[in-house]
Order: sequence, then C-alpha cells, then structure tokens
Amino acid sequence: MCGKASLEAVEAIGCGVLGEGFQIDADLLPVLPDRLLEGQETFARTGGLHAAGLFDSDGRCLHVREDVGRHNAVDKVLGHALLERGIPASDRVLVVSGRASFELVQKAVMAGVPMLVAVGAPSSLAVDLARRSRQTLVGFARDGGFNIYSNPDRVRD
Repeated sequence: MCGKASLEAVEAIGCGVLGEGFQIDADLLPVLPDRLLEGQETFARTGGLHAAGLFDSDGRCLHVREDVGRHNAVDKVLGHALLERGIPASDRVLVVSGRASFELVQKAVMAGVPMLVAVGAPSSLAVDLARRSRQTLVGFARDGGFNIYSNPDRVRD
C-alpha cells in the first residue's frame, strides 16, 4: 500500500468507484485463464513466469504480458493499454495467472477495469478494496469453476 495506513487513505489518492454497465457470461470465467495461457509463449518454454491479460466481454484476448513478477505483468499489460489509449478500460476484464493481491486490485481499479479474474485466491484486503470500489473480483477460476468475491452483478448466468 506504499506507506498508506488504511483503505480510506488509498481511496483518497484515486481508487474511486467503478461504473455500471459491463457484464460477461458466467461460462466464460473459468476458460479465461486457459485463454491467457495460450498467449504465454515464454511460460510454455520455461514454466517460470506470471502473466496478465486484458479480455473483452466476449472472452477474446486482447493483450497478454509475462514477467517473473505478478505486479510487473499487470503493469506491462495496463501500460500497453494506456499507450493504445485504452485506459480507462471500462469494458475489459483483467486476468492474472496467480493470486489477487490488494495491489493488483488497486492497479486495476485505477485503470478503470471493472472485473479482475485470478487463477488463485484473493487476499482479504483485495476483497475489501474490490467491494468498496464496486469491482467484480473472481478467484479460483480454474478446473471449470470460480468464486465471486464481490459485485456479482456483472456476471450473467
């Protein structure tokens, strides 16, 4: 949290509330990590990298970036979107290959991403910030299933 003492302090620097409107079909959520993996060229060779990807509401992969660090992979994919004038990314899903930490939720919210999907678990602070920011946070998206931790209204049955 870069020296911030509370979620309120983080919200004061730009983690606002995300808008309504974005939705995605529930049956796409557990396949997004597989589609992310398809774009992980270096991971396929080495098995040693994290990835982050931006997807549209149809589950189409738009950008994938890899790095040894989860945070760096997210920075790369959101930076690419910024350079393409795709921020705020209010019509995108951010998919990450690992767990969903508070910092990843914070980065996604600041980029205007309404949904974060993680292969692993979210931290409790990540869930708290996602709820406060009205971001849909999905964890354990794998093996045909997923858990929704906040704002399920963006997921269509």
